[in-house]
Amino acid sequence: MEDKIRVLLAEDETALGMIIKESLETRGFEVTLCEDGVEAHQKYKSENPEILVLDVMMPKKDGFTLVQEIRATNQDVPIIFLTSKSRTEDVVEGFGLGGNDYLKKPFSMEELIVRIHALLDRKKRRESKEAIMIGSYKFSLPKQKLTLGEQELQLTHREAQLLFHLSENRNAVTDRSLILNQLWGSDDFFNARSMDVFISKLRKKLSEDKSVEILNVRGYGYKLVC
Repeated sequence: MEDKIRVLLAEDETALGMIIKESLETRGFEVTLCEDGVEAHQKYKSENPEILVLDVMMPKKDGFTLVQEIRATNQDVPIIFLTSKSRTEDVVEGFGLGGNDYLKKPFSMEELIVRIHALLDRKKRRESKEAIMIGSYKFSLPKQKLTLGEQELQLTHREAQLLFHLSENRNAVTDRSLILNQLWGSDDFFNARSMDVFISKLRKKLSEDKSVEILNVRGYGYKLVC
């Protein structure tokens, strides 16, 4: 029998939390439900979940604070935020702190399940590519590092995720909207400007190897050439 996927769900609305828990369990997931951020952190440390689904606004410890603490020791576990917040600034902050996906309430269970599977599949692909060569650089996604000879460059979580997406489609154009929706959760103007900033940062960190370029393909996206 295939092992069940272990999900840590933190949702302080009791009724909604039970609905999500029961819906996931009927689809073969194993779900631990918590109603505040402190309990969620304790369960995370004791139960080793494969993926976290976290409400942003929770008592005792909010979802953003919880993710900051988790990312200090674990950069790999996938995290989905659930929130009724709609401001672009909140979405950008959530991704910047280390969230992998963002679902705005109300949402369908089918969409949540698709996103869970997508993040877990992406994690498996990352783990199978511990060392990725980009020109003369050695790129480690799990360690979020670029190595060139003796020089090591530390990447942020968002920089590493973005470079991984570009490297999977190297020497071909990567659709701008696809990256924005997968990494930022929306392809709106503000997220697009945020991504441009991260692209600029990556260009600087890859500048020592002149054979490596991130090209802007106007009206479509980016191309990592190496």
